[in-house]
Amino acid sequence: MTQQRKLRSRILNIMFNPRVVKARRWLKDKRRQLGGGGHVVSVFLQIDDPYSYILSQYLPSLVDQYDLKLRLYLSKAKGGDFQPAPDMQVEYAIVDCKRLAVEFGIPFLDKGNLPPTEYRVGLSDAVAAAAGRADFDDEFYQALAIYWRGDTSSAAQISKSVTARGAAKALANESEQLQSKLGHYDSGMLYYAGEWYWGVDRLHYLTDRLDTLGLSKSNTPHPRLASIHQAMRVSLPVKPPTAAKVLPPIEFFHSFRSPYSYLALQRTFQIADAYGIEVILRPVLPMVMRGLQVPTAKLLYIANDSYREATRRGIPFGNIADPVGSGTERCLAVFSYAQSEKRGREFLLQAARAIWSDAIDVASDKGMRKVTGRCGLFWPDVQRAMQSGDWRETIDANRESMMSSGSWGVPTVRMGDLVLWGQDRDWLLARHIEELCDTGDGILV
Repeated sequence: MTQQRKLRSRILNIMFNPRVVKARRWLKDKRRQLGGGGHVVSVFLQIDDPYSYILSQYLPSLVDQYDLKLRLYLSKAKGGDFQPAPDMQVEYAIVDCKRLAVEFGIPFLDKGNLPPTEYRVGLSDAVAAAAGRADFDDEFYQALAIYWRGDTSSAAQISKSVTARGAAKALANESEQLQSKLGHYDSGMLYYAGEWYWGVDRLHYLTDRLDTLGLSKSNTPHPRLASIHQAMRVSLPVKPPTAAKVLPPIEFFHSFRSPYSYLALQRTFQIADAYGIEVILRPVLPMVMRGLQVPTAKLLYIANDSYREATRRGIPFGNIADPVGSGTERCLAVFSYAQSEKRGREFLLQAARAIWSDAIDVASDKGMRKVTGRCGLFWPDVQRAMQSGDWRETIDANRESMMSSGSWGVPTVRMGDLVLWGQDRDWLLARHIEELCDTGDGILV
């Protein structure tokens, strides 16, 4: 591993060390107190972003529960390197939010299909026209609801009544500049005192922080906010149900350079084992080794988010040895050999932990020997495997298969027709299997 990568890993470890985070939060709050300001949560929402709509359903509850002020911004997500495969992301987001809406009990496209593009622009302009007014937040929430409930008639009516054409573009550009200055690039985001939280999936981190600061107006949790946690809660069976025996396998698309892949591994295996379902491991090359770059702002958010997700899940994380380049290629070659020895799962787990928790350099023989030794693999055979390029065709096929199913990145889980992207969708995987077992789907009679 190069000195530059070692230095970057050390910097990230320092930046997101729990003690450093705590100290940084303390300083932020002291500055706020000295400035005489209140607690402000900035929220960046985009009309045609379904995650923004889902999040908006809980924002009034946030104000009801905590002593804070919300500032809503009409946002637009950055493209380019910040959004690889943007068309695929748009399609997946709608499918994903349909699932979330069902679980959370939120109406979603219940009045029809998405309104035409010109109505989206009209709704955005209507929101922009309300900027600075007391009813701005309500107008914003209403526009999101009209769009994502498929209320074309209301969208048409509002669009036709707009007089300030183009106002949304100027307002969104201002919001984008502010968001970039604060260190982020996407919509459906909350910002509070130096830290970012994405959608309902990370809202609990914000509420935990607000609780710690003593900002709650009540001694009891807000039922609306608490319902998110309740919806995501899954109980795994003590032993595999009979109905699960004929269910399709779980395919897991993994990158050795993805911290989210590492965080998803253990939970995916837990779910699969609980139901007695086979897991097919399908590693792919990391995006940066496929010519795609990761901007610094995105890298920093991923690092921070991975640290807190690992802490929540009790997964060792933080001492990182970036495997990009030869380290990744060696891991892919050894994985292919480990699979032939029926130890692919063990190698994947050990290599991931070595990279993301133990700072073991898998690009070196010393590091790889340590990892493969933990798996019981024969070192001379490991060396021969690393000299072979036979794994490349399989890895390319894995990527093509992942892309063909509508996903562009890792971790991706596929089970039959179900495709889930992200380590935070494990509960939806478990819920899907649970429902298949309850309904008897897939059972041969």
